[in-house]
Amino acid sequence: MEEINKILEKFTNKPYLVRMGAKKIARRYHFNEDNVREARRLWHKRNSYITLEEQKDPKILILDIETAPMKAFVWKRWKENISLEQTISEWFMICWSAKWLDSNMIYCGCLTPDEIRNEDDKRITEDMAELLDEADVVVAYNGCSFDLPKIQTRMIVHGIKPVSAYKVIDPKIIAKKQFGFSSNKLDSLARMFGFKTKLETTFELWRDCMEGKQEALDYMLKYNMYDVELLEKVYLKMVPYAKGLPNLNVFRSHNTLKCPICGCEHLEQIEDYHTNTNTYDQYRCKECGAISRSRKTNKINRDNFLIPL
Repeated sequence: MEEINKILEKFTNKPYLVRMGAKKIARRYHFNEDNVREARRLWHKRNSYITLEEQKDPKILILDIETAPMKAFVWKRWKENISLEQTISEWFMICWSAKWLDSNMIYCGCLTPDEIRNEDDKRITEDMAELLDEADVVVAYNGCSFDLPKIQTRMIVHGIKPVSAYKVIDPKIIAKKQFGFSSNKLDSLARMFGFKTKLETTFELWRDCMEGKQEALDYMLKYNMYDVELLEKVYLKMVPYAKGLPNLNVFRSHNTLKCPICGCEHLEQIEDYHTNTNTYDQYRCKECGAISRSRKTNKINRDNFLIPL
């Protein structure tokens, strides 16, 4: 416990160390790696989650990952079927970034030049899994098709145990199903909403990262971290309009009416919500504008009540 306290003191004096991998911290300061992980867990609990715990709010994690390309022998540029025998190496994670909704701190992990040359992303995958294990809800752009399956793949490859269950909100799915944007790319939505767009990249950045150039790895992490900040802005812009989202009130402990999206108690009752068989009270959140309805139906005389076939 004495060493854990020393590590916590380091984190307090140098908060950027929390973003660094446990193995690297242990090697740099001659700490036990398991103690570093435990100290980081305690530090997160004390500093990041205290407001969430006091309010009994869900822990909503915004995340994004960047992956390395596969390498293969090919004969042509278009419509090439690549067999296992042609494959030189598989993809892996280069870096990840994440933040808790409405928190200013961004957590991240990035491979070192040696790790990327060895194609070893176990350390950063373990760190990502630790953070995922704390989440009630995960927001990831194209997360259902890319980020989350990719993370799960690297976890099983490295023998990392499954994390606890969480709900997923994928703003790209919301954009495709519930809006009519001309492009559903995150950068395009950011531009349309008036936000600063993503940082510029070319394939040369990925090539330099694969060669283990530290400057390229630093820029890739910066690019990844900004994507998380941008995703949070786009998510907050879109979420009041979205349908079929997880009911965040399930995670809250309260006896008052609260918006199921943002948790605000300032609700305005509007016209009733009607189904084919029942009527419900309907509310508009004065904070985010989201519409919600009561769980229980209004009691109406149904003795002479027919419904269409």
